[in-house]
Amino acid sequence: MSNEEKQDWIEKINLALDDVRPHLAVDGGNVHAVDISSDFEVHVKWTGNCEFCDMSAMTLRAGIEQTLKNRFPEIQGVVAVNGLTV
Repeated sequence: MSNEEKQDWIEKINLALDDVRPHLAVDGGNVHAVDISSDFEVHVKWTGNCEFCDMSAMTLRAGIEQTLKNRFPEIQGVVAVNGLTV
């Protein structure tokens, strides 16, 4: 995947994340796509209260990953590059 393709994907993913951002903002948090691998694993960065929230792992799987996979079937998974580790 070229850098241009990668940037296009990240932009599309960040637009799709607008669907979940209002739910995160209620608790003072946010999420941003920062990278996508050649095998379509999306790397996100938590910001605000989401960075160290105990519920971030569940939100990642049930909210963010499902939203992105529904929109983009090519996506194989989503991982957080910061915050609490599971």
